[in-house]
Amino acid sequence: MTQKGDNSKKALVDALNGALADTLALYVKTKNFHWHVAGPRFRDLHLLFDEQAAQLIGTVDLIGERVRKNGEVTLTSIGSIAKATQVSDQDDAALDADAMVKELRDDNRKLHTRLGEVKDAAEEAGDNATSGVVDDWIDEAEERIWFLTQTLK
Repeated sequence: MTQKGDNSKKALVDALNGALADTLALYVKTKNFHWHVAGPRFRDLHLLFDEQAAQLIGTVDLIGERVRKNGEVTLTSIGSIAKATQVSDQDDAALDADAMVKELRDDNRKLHTRLGEVKDAAEEAGDNATSGVVDDWIDEAEERIWFLTQTLK
C-alpha cells in the first residue's frame, strides 16, 4: 500500500473509532436520561429516549467491526472511549426534560458531524463498504435530531 493509502486508512480508522466513542457515550447518556426524565411528558420522552438508545447500541458492533475489517484495533475500555469521544458526560440526574432533549439533540449533531467525517475518510480510502453503510448511520442520526428538535417545539 502506498503512503497515501496508509494515511487514508489511518484517517478512516481514526474517524470510525471516534464515531464509535461518540455512539457509546451518547448511548449511555440517552439511557441516563431515559431513567431520569420526569415531568408531564415523562411517558413520551421515556419511550423516545429508550428507542433512540436501542438504535445507538444497535450501531456499536457494526462500527467496531468496520475497524476490524480494516485490520486495525478498536476501542478497548471506558478510558479509550472517554479519550476519543466529543460527547460530554452529564451526571445531573435532576436535569429538566427540555434540557435533556436539547443536550441529546446537540450530541446527536456532534455524532452526525463525526459520521460525515467517516463518510469522507471512507471515500478517500476507497472503502466502498464503509462508505455505503455509514449512509444508514447518518440517516439514523438525522432522524434522531429531527425527533428531538420537533419535541422542543
